[in-house]
Amino acid sequence: MVNLLISQLRWLMWGWEVGMAALAWLLIPLLAAIGAGAWGSWAGRNRKTIGDGHELAGYTRFREAMERTHSDV
Repeated sequence: MVNLLISQLRWLMWGWEVGMAALAWLLIPLLAAIGAGAWGSWAGRNRKTIGDGHELAGYTRFREAMERTHSDV
C-alpha cells in the first residue's frame, strides 16, 4: 500500500516539474520583452540638452587653426 502511494506521488512530482519547466521557458521571452520595452522607453526619452555652443566653438577654433599656414615650417 505504501509503495503504491509513493509511485503516485512520483507521477505528481513529475507533472509539477514539467509544468515548472514549461513556465520557465515561457517566462524567459516575457522577461526579455519587458526588458526590451523598458530599454526602448529609456533610450527614447527626451533629454534636456544644454546646447552645442561650447563644442561648436571648439570645433571652429580647431578648423581655423588647421587652415592657418605657418611660414616658419
